Amino acid sequence: MQILLSCAKTMLDTTALQSAFTTLPRFKNEADRFAIELGQWSVSELAQTLHCSPHIASETKLRYLRFFDEGQEIPAIFSYFGQVFKNIDVGTFTSDDFRFAQSHLWITSYLYGLLRPMDLIHPYRLEGNVSLNAAEEETLFEFWKSRLTDLLLESVMADDGILVYLAAEEMKHLFDWKRITNTLDVIQPRFSIMKDGRLKIIVVYTKNCRGAMTRFIIQNRIQSPQDLITFEHEGFTYTDLYGDESNPNFIIL
Repeated sequence: MQILLSCAKTMLDTTALQSAFTTLPRFKNEADRFAIELGQWSVSELAQTLHCSPHIASETKLRYLRFFDEGQEIPAIFSYFGQVFKNIDVGTFTSDDFRFAQSHLWITSYLYGLLRPMDLIHPYRLEGNVSLNAAEEETLFEFWKSRLTDLLLESVMADDGILVYLAAEEMKHLFDWKRITNTLDVIQPRFSIMKDGRLKIIVVYTKNCRGAMTRFIIQNRIQSPQDLITFEHEGFTYTDLYGDESNPNFIIL
């Protein structure tokens, strides 16, 4: 069983926690080319394209200009912040947890394509609909599609053919998703609350649960879809009243 998780849009600049081992990203050369091109963009171009403030755009440009400075890389699992990664809570991981995660967790990235947790990466900010000359003048969604589909299929099929999808919906555009679902057993958990007799999805709760379920799978060495249903987090528990085997529902009733 392998897990697919979304990256966050921005990254920490602080020093990462110490880890026992690190690795290099599979698509490091592509990321380097993208960073060189993005470092040549003006602050206004970055602000407009990335839909961010001039201040954030200025920080982003500086990150790309410093992209090749030595000693700036940190492992991907330590790098991102946001509700998902806060709930993964890598500070609780043992060395064995990191090794299990390295073999079972993929993190999507518009800059790096797909990352393993211990891949060393630089701080960056990017969006999937950005077109780059270094990406064959395609959007990053288009550029990565065939490359990431092949890599993910190869990895999951070499395991047991089961993929737990805990990424955001938009990340499916990085893949030939029809090919993924036709080849793999894809499990996409759903997290919702019962309110006024109807199921309601609260985005922040969903993000919390995605991170917590990622931690649950890693720390408990979950290998079977049947074992997923024992997951509980802040009142969210499995119910067989909704969903199916491919879409297990975890609900606050």
